[in-house]
This record gives sequence, C-alpha cells and structure tokens, in this order.
Amino acid sequence: MPFVMGLDFGTGSVRVGLFDLETRAIVCEREAPYATAYPKLGWAEQSPLDWWEALGRAARAVMRSFGAVKVEGIAVATTASTVVACRRDGQPLRPALLWMDCRAAAEAERTALSRHPVMAYSGGSDAAEWLVPKAMWMAAHDPDFSEAEVVCECLDVINFWLTGRWVASRMNATCKWNYDSIARRLPGELYREFGVPGLEDKLPQTVIPVGEPVERLSRAAAAHLGLDHCPVLAQGGIDAHIGILGAGTVRPGELLMICGTSVVFLLHMETEKPVPGFWGPYPHALVDDLWLVEGGQVSAGSILSWLSRDMFGLTSEQLPALWDEAAKRPVGSTGLLLLDHFMGNRTPYRDPHLRGGILGLTVGHDRASLYRSATESVAVASAHIVERIKALGIPCKRIVSSGGFTKNPLWFKATVDAIGMPVALPEDSNLTIVGTAAAAATGAGLFPNLTAASDGVARIGRTVDPDLRHHSRYRELMKEYHDTTTLLAPTLRRLASHPELHKDVG
Repeated sequence: MPFVMGLDFGTGSVRVGLFDLETRAIVCEREAPYATAYPKLGWAEQSPLDWWEALGRAARAVMRSFGAVKVEGIAVATTASTVVACRRDGQPLRPALLWMDCRAAAEAERTALSRHPVMAYSGGSDAAEWLVPKAMWMAAHDPDFSEAEVVCECLDVINFWLTGRWVASRMNATCKWNYDSIARRLPGELYREFGVPGLEDKLPQTVIPVGEPVERLSRAAAAHLGLDHCPVLAQGGIDAHIGILGAGTVRPGELLMICGTSVVFLLHMETEKPVPGFWGPYPHALVDDLWLVEGGQVSAGSILSWLSRDMFGLTSEQLPALWDEAAKRPVGSTGLLLLDHFMGNRTPYRDPHLRGGILGLTVGHDRASLYRSATESVAVASAHIVERIKALGIPCKRIVSSGGFTKNPLWFKATVDAIGMPVALPEDSNLTIVGTAAAAATGAGLFPNLTAASDGVARIGRTVDPDLRHHSRYRELMKEYHDTTTLLAPTLRRLASHPELHKDVG
C-alpha cells in the first residue's frame, strides 16, 4: 500500500498529511503553528527557523499517530512569495517577509514601467507580494541584503533543509521571479533595470518543474520528520496552485476557485493570449505546454470575520444565528453596497491602493443587514472575476471549489448564485495536501506525469447548482459594484495614502 507525504506551509501553521494512494485519501493530518510579527502597518514577518521546528513537531505527530509506514515520496507547498535572505548554509540573516507583506508597493509600481518582453507573462507588472519587488525593497532599505548569499522563498529553504540542495520550483520562478520558462533563464538584465543587479546569482540556479525529483531526504532531515528511511523529495510549489492537482482541474476549461481569507482563481489556457486584469499567462508554470492564469480577491472571508468578530464581538458559537438571520433577507434588499477592497484589489482592477467602503447606511440598519451586504459583496466580486474570464474568451466549462466558505452556508450559496454556474466540491477539503501527494507520487515514479497523478488522487463529492432567479439580481448588484468602484477609485486611493496610516505600530 503506497503512502506519500504532503507538507503545506500556510500563513499561520504547517500541515503535514499522510496520503494513501490506494484509497485516495488523507489518512492522517497534523498541524503546528508559528508566529507572525507586524512591525509596521502593511508589514508581516516570520522566523524561518520557526517553520522548521513546527514541521518537525507536525510530521513526528503524524508518524506517531498512524504508525510506522514507508513513505515513498514527499513534496512541499508554501505560501508565495514568502521571501528569505540567508547564507549558503541556510542560516537566515533576517526575518522572512511574509507573502502578505506589502511594503514593496512602490517597487511593484516601478515594475510596470519596464518593456522587457518577459513582463508580458505577469500581465505587465509584478505585485507587491512577489519576490522581485521585495528584493528591490531589501536592496534599498536593508543592510543585511548585501550579506545575503541566497535570496529565495520559504519553499526553497525548506527543500534545502530537507536535502542539502538549493533548487527553485519552475512554478514559483515563473509566477513570482519573472523567470523566462520558455528560454529557461533568469533575466539578469531585468533585475539590473529594477535596481537589484546580481539578484540572478543569489536566487537558486537549478530550476526544477513541479513533480520532478529533487533528491532523497538527508538522514538528519528524515529523523527530524520522524522517518526511519529517506524518501525522495519531489519539487513542489505555491500552495493554492498545487491545489489544481488536488482538485483535478489541470486541463483547460476547468477553473479552481479557493475561497477562504482571500479567494484565488486558477485555470489553464492551451495558447498564449493577453489576460488584462489577471496575473499571467505563465508558460509551463505547472505542466508543460499550458499557460497558467491567476486571479484573486485579497479580502473575502477576512471581511466577514472582521465584521462578525471585531465589529460585532460575536463568538464562533454565535455565528450560525447571524447566518440564519441574514439569510432571511432577500438578495439585494438591504439598501447597502459594500466594496470588498479592504486590502486593495488583485482582479480585475489590479490596484493595491483601493480601499473598502459601506454605502447606503442608515441608523435603521442592523447586524444582519450589514453582514448580508458584506456576504453579497464578496460573492459578487467572485462572480465579477468569473464574468471577466468569460469576457476574455477563456473557456470556463467547469468550476471546482473549496475553502472555508463551505462552512458558511450563507456565503457559499451567495457565491454559487452570483456566479450562476454549478460548483463542484472535492471530497478532501485540503487540496494543497492532495496536490502535494500528486507531486510526491510523480517524483517517486508512481505516476507517469502530473496530469495522471491528479486524476489518480482527486475525488469530487457533490455538485451544487445555482438559483438562477437569484442570479439575475446578483448581476444587477455586479453592475452597481463595478460602477461604484470606478467612480470612487480616486477617493479610495487618496484615503489609502494618508500619512497617519504608515506610522510604526506601537
């Protein structure tokens, strides 16, 4: 009975899952947290050594809980880009810049000025979260950067600690480093243009596609994970993107939508074409000869949590009553319009300086009305992205979705109705672990390629159909959402630039 192990480094914790390829299921999963520091507004940092310590605790807990089994392969998925500056021996020089850290917003805006042809693969510019703008910021502001022998992502340093090899994932490099995956080169001339000459020498030089073997684990790393043998490490990638393998949405026309704190949209195209408002198209990012397109909402479940927990002061036990009360309100009946740009917008406006708002308030509005309007806004924003995909002529015949929104019936139903298409739900909620299982099994030689591995691990449960009567009302709300965002964008950007927002925290 073949087993593989998936490592999923999320924002606040690492999850380790043992996957049984015969039953196509995660048979044991454990989690260990690590802390995040917020030195200034918009900054977020973590200690890389905390990741390694947490990984050992979670992996050893899995092996103790399930018993002694032979793990054939391992793969890692992490947030992107969580950037590490370290020595060649893997010793970090400073805290890692977490993916959500947006201190490099000005540097990201500068990338839009470049006419280098590789920029077409990222839609014409880099995002503030990505490795290259963060490296630009560190080069200008952090003296430790000049001492760094390696600049990489969380994925790369974890892979190094597991095997002793510095390698890059073709996925991360293509999607976040401006790596030219067609010419197979890091664009040193572009990095010089961006003010980080020599960055290409600090990045891991060997670029390996997802699912290809990296090396066997060292004995010390295997012991750290509680293993008595040294399985092969297969190359992994970005957590959400690896979820494509777990969802079985590798083929063009299939859309993966992961709805949680934020929302991520991922799909493939057969040929290159412009996708304004999205990230990409990225050639060969996950699999050969397909072009990966990425969209997303920065704020989604985080808005609903902020409203219910921080503003209303409700506990988790009190949420179902709020959902039930809000569900009694007909679609679009609150007289409110909420804009979900609380932390900027990824798609389709690609503007980190947009901010949120609640319009139409009266003293007669109650908690249920506010929550209902917030839920509708987040759902409409998702539908707006799907609508834009179709408008660009990108096939979208099937949607598979997962994430925390499945636990919130109000949000889930609103999203399906707003999109107006059936939405399929996988059997396993952690698509990243299932996706890493596919990568690990491919690297271990148990499947001939990633598409076959995805077919071999993905399991779809139920499919939910939309209420088309509600869908027509959501389309009206979508127009209001877009028109209002366009009208208020200058004011929202001005509010985001207020100097009081950029002082040190505490």
